[in-house]
Amino acid sequence: MSTSSAPRSGPATQDKPGRRATTRRPWHDARHGLLRALVLFVGVRLAGAAVTVVMNHLTHRPLMKSLAHSWDSDWYLHIAAHGYGTRIWITPSGAVQTDWAFFPLYPGLIRAVTTVLPLTPGEAALLVAWTAAVVAAWGIYTIGHDLYGRGVATVLVALWAVLPHSVVLGIAYTESVFSALAAWSLYCVQKGRWLWAGALAALAGLSRPSGFAVAVAVAAAGVHEAIRRRGRVRPGVWVAVVLGPLGWIGYVLWVGEQTGDLLRGYFKVQDAWTSRFDFGVESLHFLKALFLHGGRFVYPMALVIVVIGVLLFGLLCLDRAPLPLVVFAGVLVLLVVGASGSFSSKPRFLVPAFPLLIPCARALVRAWRARPAQALLVGGTLTAVSLLYGAYLTTVAHSPL
Repeated sequence: MSTSSAPRSGPATQDKPGRRATTRRPWHDARHGLLRALVLFVGVRLAGAAVTVVMNHLTHRPLMKSLAHSWDSDWYLHIAAHGYGTRIWITPSGAVQTDWAFFPLYPGLIRAVTTVLPLTPGEAALLVAWTAAVVAAWGIYTIGHDLYGRGVATVLVALWAVLPHSVVLGIAYTESVFSALAAWSLYCVQKGRWLWAGALAALAGLSRPSGFAVAVAVAAAGVHEAIRRRGRVRPGVWVAVVLGPLGWIGYVLWVGEQTGDLLRGYFKVQDAWTSRFDFGVESLHFLKALFLHGGRFVYPMALVIVVIGVLLFGLLCLDRAPLPLVVFAGVLVLLVVGASGSFSSKPRFLVPAFPLLIPCARALVRAWRARPAQALLVGGTLTAVSLLYGAYLTTVAHSPL
């Protein structure tokens, strides 16, 4: 009798068929869970884009303006079309703001897309951002699934999709690209693929000023691995540690060379944009004025979100999450708390810090198992707030995003 027709209870059939089932099902479950998470993510973000388009219509603006031409977007599109050193802005205080403040990976991708596809720079920028957002969600799910299982991974992606500032994942901004590179670099560290981790970290360093956070996480993981193994690590670990920061360092030095001050030129460029690390001094002065004199709705909301971000980082540490995730999220939180600049933009800088959502995702999975109705209500409320607040930020708030 053949194996396929033998009784399942027979001793000959409990070996091979059983092993086949245990090796196929986890991959099938993971693939099914990933597809469901990505459909959920894309659905939420498409709904957010639709609400933004409707708000543009109601406020008599071009339908796609808030998606492709919001604040920093115009700078990226200009760099993609004309290159660096072709645009400046003089502020009322006399500061000269230049396009060197914007890192090159995203405009470079826009330029590449417009070279091979018949798209405008704005359309190419949205295509890159939306594609990168899906790739980032895929990476976030993969990390969550590897550490905590399908349920937590799905909720983690869903929470990332409904952050109050997740609207930036669907507009011409760099958060999508940075998040994708960060997630997959951290996953490669998790799986011991050090060369990939270092290469992706280097690309992340070319995506935005805070991109070096990935390199710091890779370096911390590499050093920890060396200590744990008493120095007996593969050469790839040290290659990743060295390779990771090269993208960020390379661009900083290039800007310094362009300005004639190799080591300080980039930081002078950022200083003209009031972007510097001052240990939170300027933010404290701003908050004092806000409490005394009030301000637009986005500012107290930004304060609430930043405080929640700090608290979530504390929970992440107590949750004993893997070191690279803690370091990556910690660097981003430190930059948000300690750097100057527009206070209304600070919550946006936390969007790539997806590890902060891990404790919430685990708690929601437990809540779903105990009280699914309440968990569903929380998820629905967060989604509604995200869609409406995102449209408000891009069409009504008139504050730097």
